Amino acid sequence: MEITDYIRFVLALVLVLGLIFAFSWAMKRFGFGAAGGGLMARRRLRTIESAQLDGRHRVFLVRRDDIEHLIVVGPNTSAVIESGIVPPRDENGGLQTTPAPAAANRAFASLIGKSTAPNT
Repeated sequence: MEITDYIRFVLALVLVLGLIFAFSWAMKRFGFGAAGGGLMARRRLRTIESAQLDGRHRVFLVRRDDIEHLIVVGPNTSAVIESGIVPPRDENGGLQTTPAPAAANRAFASLIGKSTAPNT
C-alpha cells in the first residue's frame, strides 16, 4: 500500500466519525436523544442527598414522582430503609429542593444507631 492509501483511509475515518458526532449532536439538540421524549420530558428520578455511613456504605435520599425513598448502598448489597416518604413543602406549596438538615441528621443517626442528643 502506498502512503496515499493511508491518508485516504485516515481522512475517510475522520469524515465518518465527524458525521456520527454531528448526527448525535443534532438528535440531542432537537430532543430525540433524551430518554423519555425530549426536552420537555419531566425527570422522574433525582438524588436529593447522600451521606457516607462508613468506609463501605452510603445512604441516599432519592425522590421519584414526588415521593422520597431512603436507600443504603454497600459493595455487595443495597436495601430500601424507608419508602413512601412525603417530601417537605415550602411556603408556596412546592417541593423543597434541600431537605431539612436536622431531620436528615436524626434519620441517619437512627439508621446507624447513634444518638443525636447531647451528652450530659
